Amino acid sequence: MTEHSLKFHDQLLDAVLNHVVFDGWSETSFEAGVSDSGLDMNLARALFPRGALDLAVAYHKRGDQNMCAALAATDLSALRFRDRVALAVKLRFEAIEDKEAVRRGVTLFSLPQYAAEGTKLIWGTSDAIWTALGDTSEDVNWYTKRATLSGVYSSTVIYWLGDDSEDHQATWEFLDRRIENVMKFEALKAKVQGNPLLRPFLAGPNWLASQIRKPAQTDGLPGRWSNQRDT
Repeated sequence: MTEHSLKFHDQLLDAVLNHVVFDGWSETSFEAGVSDSGLDMNLARALFPRGALDLAVAYHKRGDQNMCAALAATDLSALRFRDRVALAVKLRFEAIEDKEAVRRGVTLFSLPQYAAEGTKLIWGTSDAIWTALGDTSEDVNWYTKRATLSGVYSSTVIYWLGDDSEDHQATWEFLDRRIENVMKFEALKAKVQGNPLLRPFLAGPNWLASQIRKPAQTDGLPGRWSNQRDT
């Protein structure tokens, strides 16, 4: 996207946000936003062919970009890794400009026809966090890390939407508990893998996992076997 197009892109997104609180991510909001922004409808359709759906996707991705910028400007050296993950998730929430826009987005992406799109966005957020934190995994762990964090993030979003505690303190405590659950699971997994009595039973699953490799491209939910062409 050119700098000129990006300007129109942000201009329309900002205009539509004023209407999402009332009409959700809908065609009504899209048309009202186009009118407010002063953009030509043909240009708006060229930028966002699916209308409000594409704007909802753009709004989510803007949050990811703002989170990555905040992480890059933060000194993480003194933090434990689990605390870095928690901070990254918290920064993602702090990058949200309008809670109601997220609530309306959850409603939109809960619809069957858009559920896959919502799943991709959550996966993208998790991938952005792991990438920003320097994840170097190339095997099945690349997937399990993002799948686990996707579960943590999505459950925290639901909790956050209903949280009216001061500065969302209850949400951050909820997030800490979810990450603690993940750490306990990882510790149990390591214990099982290290048990010599279980190694014969794990040989098959471990071999299968060893064939899985990080995708060459991470737009969406791709993957590949180590002996197959990238998909």
